[in-house]
Amino acid sequence: HDLIEIFRIGYEHWAIYVEDDCVVHLAPPSEEFKAGSIMSVFSSRALVKYSRLEDVLHGCSWKVNNKLDGTYLPLPVDKIIQRTKKMINKIVQYSLIDGNCEHFVNDLRYGVSRSQQVGHLGSAMASGSALLGNVNMPLFPLPSLSIAPHEKIVSFWKNLECTQLPLQKYI
Repeated sequence: HDLIEIFRIGYEHWAIYVEDDCVVHLAPPSEEFKAGSIMSVFSSRALVKYSRLEDVLHGCSWKVNNKLDGTYLPLPVDKIIQRTKKMINKIVQYSLIDGNCEHFVNDLRYGVSRSQQVGHLGSAMASGSALLGNVNMPLFPLPSLSIAPHEKIVSFWKNLECTQLPLQKYI
C-alpha cells in the first residue's frame, strides 16, 4: 500500500504496491507505445494494470516513496486495497498535467489527486523562461530531424528505456 517511484529516463513513473510483489499502475491502453517508453505519457487514456513490480521496472531503479505522508493522512489500508483493486483493468483519462500516474496513486493512497512532479516541471519551465526570455526549448535531446521528423521522434522515444541502468532499490 506503499507508493513506488520508478526512475525512468526523463520522468518518474508511479505505482502502488498491493501484494506479493505486485503493483497497480497506469499503462498505455495499447501497444502503440510500449510501457516504459516516455512516449506513453502522450496518450490521453491509460489502462489500470495489476503487474509484478519486476515487469513494471523495465530495468529502472526504484524506491518506496510515501512522501506525502507528512502532508496527508493515508486512508485505512483496507480502503486503499479495495479502491485500488476496484480500478484494475479500467481505462481512465490520462493527462500529463492533471491526471498522470502520480496523481493516480496519490488519489488511491490519500484520496487526494496530486503530482509534485508536475509542480516541479512548472517551476523549472517558469525559471527557464525567465532566464532565457521565453525561449521554447525541448526538455530532452531530440534526434536529428532532417527526414520524416515525426517518425524519428516517435522511434527515438519508443526505444528509450532503462535497460542499460542497473536495477537498484532505494529503500
